[in-house]
Amino acid sequence: MTPVPEAEAFYVREAADRFSPTVSTRGPWDANSQHAGPPAALLALAVDERPGARPDMRITRLTYEITRPVPIRPLTVTTRVLRAGRSVELVEAVIAPDGGPEVMRATALLMKTVPGSVPEVSPGRRVPGPEAAPAKAFFPVPWDQGYHTAMEVRFAAGSFLEAGPATAWMRMRVPLVAGEEIKPLSRVLTAADSGNGVSAALDFHRYVFVNADLTVSLHRHPEGEWVCLDARTMVDGAGIGLAESALHDEKGPLGRGTQSLYVAARG
Repeated sequence: MTPVPEAEAFYVREAADRFSPTVSTRGPWDANSQHAGPPAALLALAVDERPGARPDMRITRLTYEITRPVPIRPLTVTTRVLRAGRSVELVEAVIAPDGGPEVMRATALLMKTVPGSVPEVSPGRRVPGPEAAPAKAFFPVPWDQGYHTAMEVRFAAGSFLEAGPATAWMRMRVPLVAGEEIKPLSRVLTAADSGNGVSAALDFHRYVFVNADLTVSLHRHPEGEWVCLDARTMVDGAGIGLAESALHDEKGPLGRGTQSLYVAARG
């Protein structure tokens, strides 16, 4: 395994745009690669923190392209505005490791907010809350520390060890960045990339089902520490799948997350 710092956070900020990942970012499949949840949250944080960011604009949709596994190495995050308007903005954020090509890219759609200007409408069913959901074992991981220990997971339906749809509540046990308050959007994005793992339709011992992207659309701002993924996965026999997660917090529905999956037999 690549030596990485141990810290009570996913990242340590070395500069405004440079971050060192800790063992908490390590994914379950490769000892030298991060789970995509923490870098997804890091890209959104960079969009919010960019110079000239307007306080009345809110991220409503993020589309991520995961071009390569995100290594557990120091990362630099850069942003650029693709479109600036009075009511809508489009911002791009990119992660690249030291001395390497970009590994993950996000395109963020932001919209102007005016609190109380329209009636609130939030359709969709509520799911059982985290207080009614028992903790269940993560699937076997060959190392002691990683994303699987940095996240608390409770299942209202299904589990990691059962194939099929599942409803999982997730909560960060550590901050995204050491010494910094966790932003509500970071809580959603750190969890959202787990939809395909939560709702795995095939035996992970026999098949790989890797997502090459992630899209998260939110109709309101998240609240509280817990994020729920009411997830299901569909697979075509040609080897392409789709994982879809209805996103909730304890107040109710938040939005949707989708992942395009490459599916193949192991070996």
